[in-house]
Amino acid sequence: MNAVSADNGKPWSIAPDERTAALEIVLLKRTYVLPWSQFLYAEGGEDEIRLVFVAHDVAVRGSGLSVLLADLAAQRVGAMCEPSRPERFSAVGGRFIREIIVQKIDADVERG
Repeated sequence: MNAVSADNGKPWSIAPDERTAALEIVLLKRTYVLPWSQFLYAEGGEDEIRLVFVAHDVAVRGSGLSVLLADLAAQRVGAMCEPSRPERFSAVGGRFIREIIVQKIDADVERG
């Protein structure tokens, strides 16, 4: 069983010294568990990160997110949680996640 730490100064949970099997994304009304074996790439900067999996696109918006790229590259991120609506506007400075958007990639559309 993988243990993740939420008390790491980051608004996402990471495994201390090992890779996790999947990324759990907890939204206000739905939870996704995306296996790292289907992870293709991530890109972005301080205010937005894009993660691409085989069947899902994930956009993470907030502040101080460039550090998240290193944790994603190591596949150590175990969970990310979307904040409640009041929490989105109460964060001032530092690292925080304001919004997470998960979209399913339609294979039929991609084939064109």
